[in-house]
Amino acid sequence: MSGAVDLAAVKARSEAAARAATAPPPAGGSYVLDATEANFQAEVLDRSFQVPVLLDLWADWCEPCKQLSPLLERLANEAGGSWVLARVDVEANQRIAQMLQVQSIPTVFAVIGGQLVPGFQGALPEPQVREFLAALLQAASQAGLSGPTATPDGAQPDGPPAPPEDERFTAAEDALEAGVFDLAAERYQAILNAEPANLEAQLALRQVGLLRRLSVLPPDALHAAVLAPDDVPTQLAAADAELANNQIEAAFSRLVGLVRRLRGEDRMPVRDRLVEYFELLGPDDPRVPPARRELANALF
Repeated sequence: MSGAVDLAAVKARSEAAARAATAPPPAGGSYVLDATEANFQAEVLDRSFQVPVLLDLWADWCEPCKQLSPLLERLANEAGGSWVLARVDVEANQRIAQMLQVQSIPTVFAVIGGQLVPGFQGALPEPQVREFLAALLQAASQAGLSGPTATPDGAQPDGPPAPPEDERFTAAEDALEAGVFDLAAERYQAILNAEPANLEAQLALRQVGLLRRLSVLPPDALHAAVLAPDDVPTQLAAADAELANNQIEAAFSRLVGLVRRLRGEDRMPVRDRLVEYFELLGPDDPRVPPARRELANALF
């Protein structure tokens, strides 16, 4: 699943959003689909930029699953595409279960805009499931999800036309795709100068910074870090390498450990890099809250 999760919250976030704009509805005119390691990127991560995706993790031998799964399928089709149900057979897709750190089934997660949202475990009664779904749709609305692009029969739904593309972002993205990082950063910064609260530009500027560093990352960054355990630039480069390889916890652990060993102002660049990682991954990433607590403990 490396293609599905590597830097999914960083570089792939904007790419997934673009792909989701033209993503078709689930095959067969249903709002229920089977998610696998092969289609997880397209059917879950990409689609979550369009509508919320509910993940139902189940197995044939699980008796509570036989109560919950049919309920979720009925509610998904009843919702008419305001959210999509992705069923994950944990026996056939063990790497997905490991990635999500599933301890028992049935387990339900949601994905909104590429970000994992905690759900619930066990076969809840229908009223409680409906309450969770209502909260999920409210969160999706606050995140700016536009809803499904097509009805089950393939027709385009009625509604106001999509807003025109922001030419400023288009110009910045063109520079980023061309690998001209300085120009991309300059264009995103110009947006922020005009709109300091523009969250999309803030995130994009951080992505540019990471991608620029990765473009010049030495191939022996991890080996060099072994030889210089307390050298800040060397350890920051190694953490970037781990992040790029989706070794998120390793990058967090490396930098938190470095903060513990350093003193005074020497810790600030390391702290700032960790905060950058937290913001890139987003607050709903389950690895971020414990790492934030560890950083706080290391600083104070």
